[in-house]
Amino acid sequence: MDKIAMLTEILQANPADSFARYGLAMEHLSQNNPEKALEEFAATIQHNPDYVPAYQMSGQTLAKLHRTDEAKQRLQDGLAAAQRTGNRHASSEMGALLDELELGY
Repeated sequence: MDKIAMLTEILQANPADSFARYGLAMEHLSQNNPEKALEEFAATIQHNPDYVPAYQMSGQTLAKLHRTDEAKQRLQDGLAAAQRTGNRHASSEMGALLDELELGY
């Protein structure tokens, strides 16, 4: 069974499993399917608004797709989640990417 099928099976049993949903998003990214990955990142955030890695990776993905305004919003939301959860490392990385986007890099 491939990773996507395995993770999908897990999510059928528990749609709110943030770890499995994030893993599914990352697998879609690794298979060069960013739109499906973004759907799964959004679902992860919907089920668990404090799952900081979903904000960070979706913000990076949106930036790579040149969807700058969406990336900025996702990163701002992610910074708020990182502050709520005390995740300083992710906060630093998302802040740096947000700064780059604000400067037009």
